[in-house]
Amino acid sequence: MENYLIAMAVSAGIYALMALGVNVIWGFAGMVNLGLVGFFAVGAYVSALLTLKAGWAMAGGMAAAAVAAALVGVVVALITARLRGDYLAIGPYRGALAPEAFNLLYLAIVGIIVAIAYLIAERLRTAPFGRVLRAIRDDEQVAAVAGKHVTLFKVKAFAIGSAALGLAGALYAHYTSYIAPDIFVPLFTLYIKLALLAGGLGNNRGAIVGAFAVVFLLESTRFVIPLVPGISAVQGAAIREFLVAALLLVMLRYKPTGLLPERLPRFSAPSAATRYQPTA
Repeated sequence: MENYLIAMAVSAGIYALMALGVNVIWGFAGMVNLGLVGFFAVGAYVSALLTLKAGWAMAGGMAAAAVAAALVGVVVALITARLRGDYLAIGPYRGALAPEAFNLLYLAIVGIIVAIAYLIAERLRTAPFGRVLRAIRDDEQVAAVAGKHVTLFKVKAFAIGSAALGLAGALYAHYTSYIAPDIFVPLFTLYIKLALLAGGLGNNRGAIVGAFAVVFLLESTRFVIPLVPGISAVQGAAIREFLVAALLLVMLRYKPTGLLPERLPRFSAPSAATRYQPTA
């Protein structure tokens, strides 16, 4: 049970990292990305190939995964901004450590990366860059009239968010030691979207809370299905998805803006004396 709980915490951390990345793209800049699992896959394969085939260290593979996903994100953003069976056996220290120690080590790695990503995302949110992104989200024409290069800001946001998605993919690949094309399904994108909606779109803390909430709902329903008699495995999986959706709908009914709604920073207006200083 201990290993199971740690594994779920690792999964939730990876979801949280993805949610933070998507929050920059969607929550800050207002760009809806329905193909985020593609960037996740890019990161997973780039890190896996570099560490397995080229002999890179895991840290180097993860950095390359983030850069590769960011570059793909730039290409995709440049295109979209103008518009309205193989497996890899990888894993750090998996053979040298007992399963319990490996799980704890990986949980620490994921926790540190998520914490760093959160601090970066918070810095972006409060910086002028984040304020411009929110202005673009709310009305990009007004932002353009104010002299902001809308396309450039969108490309930057997409690159930053895609880098986080690629890094999450690399973390996933090294943890599971197995990746295949059928893993990267559209449903994965839906889970991250739900995490943001449940936690609070535009709020970095909400992204993390929502990711853990979605993983909790997914795993808790796993124990409910066996209690339902006379259903097949396929029917059980369908009921599971229904329960998760129903629980999230109930939550959004009472918390339509998420558990931790976005709170925009307030800036006090300059006083009349400050605005109109006499000149010598």
